[in-house]
Amino acid sequence: MLILAIDTSWKHGSLALARGDARHFELVETAALTGGAFSAELVPQIAAALERQKLRKQEIGGLAAVSGPGSFTGLRVGLAAIKALAEVLKKPIAMVSALESLAIASGVTGHVCAVLDAQRGEVFLGQFNVSAESLLATPLQPESLLSHEALLSALPPDATLVTPDATIAALPPPAKTKQIARPDAEAIARIGLRKILAGQTVDADALDASYVRRSDAEIFSKPSL
Repeated sequence: MLILAIDTSWKHGSLALARGDARHFELVETAALTGGAFSAELVPQIAAALERQKLRKQEIGGLAAVSGPGSFTGLRVGLAAIKALAEVLKKPIAMVSALESLAIASGVTGHVCAVLDAQRGEVFLGQFNVSAESLLATPLQPESLLSHEALLSALPPDATLVTPDATIAALPPPAKTKQIARPDAEAIARIGLRKILAGQTVDADALDASYVRRSDAEIFSKPSL
């Protein structure tokens, strides 16, 4: 199966083309996307990657995209592109949380707390049970937004915290932490393939972002009188 995966959830975006089945995975091509220019770059980059590999979009067997949390604009652009492709190609979509991908990419199994810097003195937190057998993550709680101060008290004693942020990884004991690089679209393609094969998919009509945090417009809007 040929998979197209994209990540436009933060300032450094990427896309990947990959082939795989239940036993094998092969990265075909990956390309970086410029932050702030996703709306102009994404569709041309997808078309260029397919052309370089002499592939037709009809050969794509499945789609994978990061659903959030992250940039409001970036997520909207990425999911709009995936939705349009899914509607044309009639192919399954695997939605992958940025926190879920972080938990899986860490290589830690069992109870994993994935944490991303949300700016403004806050963090995004996702708690998962990562299976060594399936290499998929089961959410244990809804993803949440916490202050830096509240994070340490929110960590269960049996969990390992994984993050790409050095400041968060430096939390004092009793926190057990592991710092890793933030997963890119290749990692999203791997997870997306496993989800599609496991039947964990959505159709284009059900596609939606998981922002976790409210938008600035919602936060700062004045109530109508």
